[in-house]
Amino acid sequence: MTPADIETFFATLQAANPHPQTELAFASVFELLAAVLLSAQATDVGVNKATRRLFVVANTPQKILALGVEGLEQHIKTIGLYRSKAKHLMLTCQMLVDLHGGQVPRTREALEALPGVGRKTANVVLNVAFGEPTMAVDTHLFRLGNRTGLAPGKTPLAVEMGLLKRIPKAYMVDAHHWLILHGRYVCQARKPLCWQCGVEKVCGFKLKTPAPK
Repeated sequence: MTPADIETFFATLQAANPHPQTELAFASVFELLAAVLLSAQATDVGVNKATRRLFVVANTPQKILALGVEGLEQHIKTIGLYRSKAKHLMLTCQMLVDLHGGQVPRTREALEALPGVGRKTANVVLNVAFGEPTMAVDTHLFRLGNRTGLAPGKTPLAVEMGLLKRIPKAYMVDAHHWLILHGRYVCQARKPLCWQCGVEKVCGFKLKTPAPK
């Protein structure tokens, strides 16, 4: 994808959705961190359903710890891998209390040191909570980076570095939201809805899906 195509690509997505937002429900930085940690291999809808109940009774590290592992598991058992996620969230809450005064840290290093928090989760928190121009590469971004020709790469990190290098600064803060939403609802994995795609003309995907008859 050429620089001119990339400009058109993001200008088009921006025009269609000027202020994109994450679909995870949260009311604080800690709630965002917890929701993203719980969202691995799960849908945002499923996570929101569980956290809607959880955050009413426990929406701080201290309150999560007070629930205990079994109590936390009861609130999130509808989410896949809930046992390991409960363990990670409990350990993360303990570290937040012990090392950060119960607050979510603002540096990548401190975030990635938390149990269950990898590079993608750290990027989401840095971007959504603190406005950092980071790129959280999930399955949607990895697919779009390669399929469209925007930032081809064999690994999520390679795609992330390509996106950071190629996306114009004016679009960077909101770019990962646009890409996630585009991948979730238009450029879907099995059958991209190319006939509904506003950026189809600048996309390098060769096997475009025709409109259904």
